[in-house]
Amino acid sequence: MRRDLPYALGGLALGVLLLGNAVLTPDAAPVEVLDVALVLATVVALAACRRYPVVALGVVTVAMLAVHVRVHPGVSAAFPVLCAVYVSAWQGHRSAAAVASLAFLGSFLARDISMAPAGRPGQLVAERTALLLGWFVAANVAGLVARQRRAYLEQVEQRAIEAERTREEMALRRAGEERLRIARDLHDSLTHSISVIKVQAGIAVHLARKHGEEPSATLLAIQEASGAAMRELRTTLDVLRAPTDGDRVGLARVDELAERTRAVGVPVQVTVTGQRGDLPDEVDQAGYRVIQEALTNVARHAGPATAHIQVEYAPAGLTVAVTDDGQASPAEPLTPGVGLRGMRERVSALGGTLRTAAHDDHGFTVRATFPLDGPR
Repeated sequence: MRRDLPYALGGLALGVLLLGNAVLTPDAAPVEVLDVALVLATVVALAACRRYPVVALGVVTVAMLAVHVRVHPGVSAAFPVLCAVYVSAWQGHRSAAAVASLAFLGSFLARDISMAPAGRPGQLVAERTALLLGWFVAANVAGLVARQRRAYLEQVEQRAIEAERTREEMALRRAGEERLRIARDLHDSLTHSISVIKVQAGIAVHLARKHGEEPSATLLAIQEASGAAMRELRTTLDVLRAPTDGDRVGLARVDELAERTRAVGVPVQVTVTGQRGDLPDEVDQAGYRVIQEALTNVARHAGPATAHIQVEYAPAGLTVAVTDDGQASPAEPLTPGVGLRGMRERVSALGGTLRTAAHDDHGFTVRATFPLDGPR
């Protein structure tokens, strides 16, 4: 209805102009109730012109011809018809606009010639007819031009949409190519080294058992950790080659992670609070990776220490924390390494916060919080 409002206001303005001109024109006949009804019908038709252009054009043409014959208000009777002709041509009804223009011009000229006084020169009739002819030609041409411009704009918009779609497809293709390149590089640089570590650890375990000795816990932990690293690396490479929901790591495997850490000589406790819900895959994996990196730092830098893993599920968020009682202290400056920077980037990318701090009585805490109730 808002789009029809300008047409209704324009029709009302033309109706007022037409009635005012009919009252002020000296040679016009008195305006009667029927004439007012014809003007109101014209106003209503112009208000519906956008929705029903051909019907509105017919009503306006007939009504204005009737007003012209009855009242003879002059060229003002042609204004509503000109507007209807323009809208019809703009909507693509060129034949209806041309027929209505010729019908109105012919009837207007016939009425002027038949009712012209004997002393009135024919030149005035011809000039007014020529003026109206120019207006109607201009209205038809303007409607066609407006339609062509609208078609051009729609075509430009369609091309822009197509270009955007093509650009997105190109970006996806390039991303796929980059994933394949990364997969190849990771395979060449990491798989060989981890495989060598796994094979050597397996040989050492085999030789120890062959000589009747029990392999050390550290050697067994190296063998298990290298095997787990190989499995995770293969899964990562498969995801890079074809991004699917593969065998992703998550918080459900925290106990396995804690067991591997205990095998290298670091006592680990696990505390889980809250009820686990449906976590997004990215949050689930990021929480696991934060715990994994924090435990790695405990094993490498904390010295003789005990680690405590806390996983807290809540409707509004997920919190994971790793606390140790190692050698770190507030007096020693903390230099973030690749692991801490990677954890911070991973958590920040999901809208979460990462806090790392040393304890007053020695030890270190890594705490990551992920929001679950907001946009991610």
